[in-house]
Amino acid sequence: MSIGRRVFAVTVFPLVLGGAVAWALLALDRGVPPEKAILGPTVVPALLLIVLEHVFPYHRSWLRNHGDLGVDVAYLAWSGLFAGLAQAGIYLAIAPAAVWLSGRAGAPLWPQTWPWLAQLVLALVVAELPKYWFHRLEHEHDFLWRIHATHHSVPRLYWVNAARFHPLDIAIDTGLGLTVLVLLGCGGPVIALFLLVSAVHGYFQHANVELRLGPLNWFFSMAELHRWHHSKTVREANHNYGQNLIVWDWVFGTRFLPSDREPPEETGLADLPAFPTTFWAQQLSPFCWPRIKAASRASDA
Repeated sequence: MSIGRRVFAVTVFPLVLGGAVAWALLALDRGVPPEKAILGPTVVPALLLIVLEHVFPYHRSWLRNHGDLGVDVAYLAWSGLFAGLAQAGIYLAIAPAAVWLSGRAGAPLWPQTWPWLAQLVLALVVAELPKYWFHRLEHEHDFLWRIHATHHSVPRLYWVNAARFHPLDIAIDTGLGLTVLVLLGCGGPVIALFLLVSAVHGYFQHANVELRLGPLNWFFSMAELHRWHHSKTVREANHNYGQNLIVWDWVFGTRFLPSDREPPEETGLADLPAFPTTFWAQQLSPFCWPRIKAASRASDA
């Protein structure tokens, strides 16, 4: 790897994520509503990655449309809609309980006087714990795997398919993280920053871009770790469950980043060759799970 490419691989993610957060903080300081303050910082990194994936690709084979582009673009809109609905529903359902809980405690449960960046780090760590365990249980129990298999059906990794999640998966995952934050009294600006980091991190986590984070791989659940999570080999894929952070993986012993080899180029569901590849069929897949498994067994026979 050339020196320029190596510098790019080490610096691009922290610079883009840091720039997005700084942009949002500046907007918040100017009184811009949180939902508007994170709009530009969320969209611009995605547009940037469209270019970067073609200039600094990790695998050139991942640049080719595998018949998945249309499906992933549909998920980009579909998942955004469901995530927005889940977030609104959580605020309506949990906010009154948060007020009651704070009143019972006699003081705010969330350190609202901390600087926003400190609150953001705390929010990332706190929200990650229930999300980690739900994600891990999805891999360990067939009843839950049926709603998460959609995400692992991707035949390659690139930034667009960071949004390939079944709506049930989105609703539960979003609900677990945000419920904890809202219940503890985390404010709107910090939650907006949390959503911004989740979006930008998700883009880069799946990005077909050369990334080398070094020591940051002990904090972020970034691409070098997440590519192993999409391995077709189950014993490799059942690691690195963190959505944004890898800290709970190393606490519970599921962090996996071998130093002697690179992650496999092939991704997907090795044991489910009959898993549907079209958008609407995947929406129905949790409800047709026995048939999909039976067809997969027949295909392997």
